[in-house]
Amino acid sequence: MADTSIGTAEQLRDPNYTPPMGKAIPLGIQHVLAMFVSNVTPAIIVAGAAGIGFGSDQGALGFPDMTYMIQMSMLFAGIATLFQTIGMGPVGARLPIVQGTSFAFVPIMIPAVAGMGTAGLAGLMTGVMLGGIFHFLLGTVVGRIRYALPPLVTGLIVLMIGLALVRVGIQYAAGGVPNMGKPVFGSLAMWTPALVVVVVTLLIKFFTRGFASVAAVLIGILAGYAVAYAMGQVNFGNIGRAASFAAPVPFKYGFEFNLAIVIGMCFMAIVSAIETVGDVSGITKGGAGREATDKEVSGATYADGLGTSIAGIFGGLPNTSFSQNVGLVAMTGVMSRHVVTIGAIFLIICGFIPKIGAVINTVPINVLGGGVIVMFGMVCASGVNMLSDVTWNRRNMVIFAISLSIGLGLQLEPSALQHLPATAKILLTSGLLPAAGLAIILNLILPQDLD
Repeated sequence: MADTSIGTAEQLRDPNYTPPMGKAIPLGIQHVLAMFVSNVTPAIIVAGAAGIGFGSDQGALGFPDMTYMIQMSMLFAGIATLFQTIGMGPVGARLPIVQGTSFAFVPIMIPAVAGMGTAGLAGLMTGVMLGGIFHFLLGTVVGRIRYALPPLVTGLIVLMIGLALVRVGIQYAAGGVPNMGKPVFGSLAMWTPALVVVVVTLLIKFFTRGFASVAAVLIGILAGYAVAYAMGQVNFGNIGRAASFAAPVPFKYGFEFNLAIVIGMCFMAIVSAIETVGDVSGITKGGAGREATDKEVSGATYADGLGTSIAGIFGGLPNTSFSQNVGLVAMTGVMSRHVVTIGAIFLIICGFIPKIGAVINTVPINVLGGGVIVMFGMVCASGVNMLSDVTWNRRNMVIFAISLSIGLGLQLEPSALQHLPATAKILLTSGLLPAAGLAIILNLILPQDLD
């Protein structure tokens, strides 16, 4: 329910209204806290997959690079959010849309840095930059491609994103990656803080109200962090070595074109664009009681692409609108884009301070695992929820069955395509791309009256 002490009902539904600063600043920081964990987690996962590792003595690239990627996730989430709230010409919806690093791209980014030849982070960041340009161009046609992505297709895609990530959550909760040779992997010492995160998250989510419920995962991770600290699993040694201020570095990891990565980034840009359309609609319906305009939808897509492309130049990851903040707007009843602008400024400030990234990097991998088990499970659940809108006739069941079976099967057994050219093998064994591609094609070519 909206707090009418902030403004009148009409003012609260106006994106251009600015509440009193004493109220606006806490509301803006609340938006940041609601998305904070989800925003930095993809950077930690991708950095780990690239061999950067956790802690001062792990990883090929070392501690500063992990901190830098966390730093960039905050900085460019803030910058991309400003593109949405303030806008520049056709860019930006000028609505209270919070941008952040997208989980949707993680199933593509992990093999990009861990298994796509020698491209690594250079190839990934080049792909992010070029994929962002493609995403930007989608702003001109996004309204006309929505028909190709009904709930059957989008629900399957979101479900596949979650299924591709749940293994990562279990590995992290158990202590890392099995082949890292850690004897403590899977031990009770590793699982205890992770399970504390899961249990506390559930208790907070279902037995509290208001913002506490929205920030349940963050509170759960803080509880797991406290337990891990008591068990001697937290190392603060790197905080002192982190700089107090650092600017982003263009092409920090170099420039390397990798066709498979670029194709993957462009394909996922389509999915991200459709997700943003849904979030824009959710914002206007939940906060203002109206439908989104074509200008708002295209502006939001332009901002998505521009934010992603610029992030890729400086070593950041793809950005998209954050759905949890859409729910927060509906919960608070405050539609002001200027409130979110304040949150964006807070993120940008954090992005220039590596010590904040170093503090985040002290979170043990098993504590993070407990959080991502919940988050990735929610991604799966969101996909199932979207699929609940599907009419389950024989046609749609066949499309879903074939797409899921082939996509998930190729992900589980990538050696089945060992004789294909490298680029085709990389794209198909991601699981997500073949499942999504099959679902889109079959939905377009199979007759609707198949029964």
